[in-house]
Amino acid sequence: MTDQYDVTIAGAGPAGLACALSLAENGWRVAVIDPAPEAVLASPSFDGREIALTHHSRDWLEQNDAWRHIPAGCVSPLKTARIETGQEASGNKSAALLFKAPQDASDALGYLVPNHLIRTALYETVREKRGVTLLAGKGVVASSGNRNEATTLLDDGRLIRSSLLVAADGRFSRIRQMRGIGAIVHDFGKEILVCRMRHPEPHDGVALQWFDEGQTIALLPVADDDQPGHLSSLVLTLDPEEIAILKTMDKTAFDADITRRTQSRLGSMSLESARCTYPLKTVFAHRFETTRLALIGDAAVGMHPITAHGFNLGLRGQEILCEEIARGEGDPGATSVLRSFEKRHRRATAPLFAATNGIASLYTHDARPSLALRKAGLAIAEKLTPLKSLVTGFLMDRDHAA
Repeated sequence: MTDQYDVTIAGAGPAGLACALSLAENGWRVAVIDPAPEAVLASPSFDGREIALTHHSRDWLEQNDAWRHIPAGCVSPLKTARIETGQEASGNKSAALLFKAPQDASDALGYLVPNHLIRTALYETVREKRGVTLLAGKGVVASSGNRNEATTLLDDGRLIRSSLLVAADGRFSRIRQMRGIGAIVHDFGKEILVCRMRHPEPHDGVALQWFDEGQTIALLPVADDDQPGHLSSLVLTLDPEEIAILKTMDKTAFDADITRRTQSRLGSMSLESARCTYPLKTVFAHRFETTRLALIGDAAVGMHPITAHGFNLGLRGQEILCEEIARGEGDPGATSVLRSFEKRHRRATAPLFAATNGIASLYTHDARPSLALRKAGLAIAEKLTPLKSLVTGFLMDRDHAA
């Protein structure tokens, strides 16, 4: 059996679903393929990840009718970002770099929303969108492209022909590998554990990134109707062996261990969710396009979680692709369209990818020269108002805000 569409998207994650919405809005017939059953796509399970949405990303979700599917009580405004390094001196808090939203611009740097709720909202919106066909429970066996079309063979024997295939199948993209596109893979040799912790002291809307010796801790404010201000998402980066122990530790011991690791900053910590773990690897594809193929989301750029901006970059990547398609002459997979997309998206992501990996390497290396350098760096940066203003603008995505 052979089906024909204008664009085929492999991957029904946030980037793939967002791309389908953008293309359908412009009148293209789109097929979205994903190996997960539809029940899983419709109701994805909690995965521990909290997404820091910029104002632009929230605007995009509102304009594309997805924001209404996210419960208001599950959105946590991010009022302040606080970055620290090293152990606190006895009785004194370590020096910190603070970022706050300008009072004349907004009361929040961004908005923290659980990843599984964003996925649900995008799924619900796609199901309501005319022009999008969702092929759930289907895997891609092979793909190819020639001068005239892209062909995608599914594991049920179905062949899909389209003008363009969009790979949105994650940072270890099989389609990227099938089509011979390599990638820079930076393995930090660490793992991340994420879960929700309840605490007696209020978080006050502050997101903490703490580069401690031997570990990196992030505490992100989570919205909670039962006890507002007293629930946070813990993002803990450690050696894999330590993560394995923590994942299976009984709750009482785990609570005590996390309270110790956070130095009781918010009081005694109490586990409130499942514990999810992920390998810490970043990915940057050598190319974002080839004949009749475009890479978006983590298939193109898989960022270090230090920025919490992976979703925002994925959203921006599909926007750039759809903008270039709209500027084209009616062929979504034309070489000129894909090359313009590649140029713009690489320019937008390459410097950030390199800088983020460099900063993460420096701030997770515990040799004495690195410790001294990163402490001095934070102290200097805190006093550089123009730099802080620039970074605040990036966090809020002012340039693209509607």
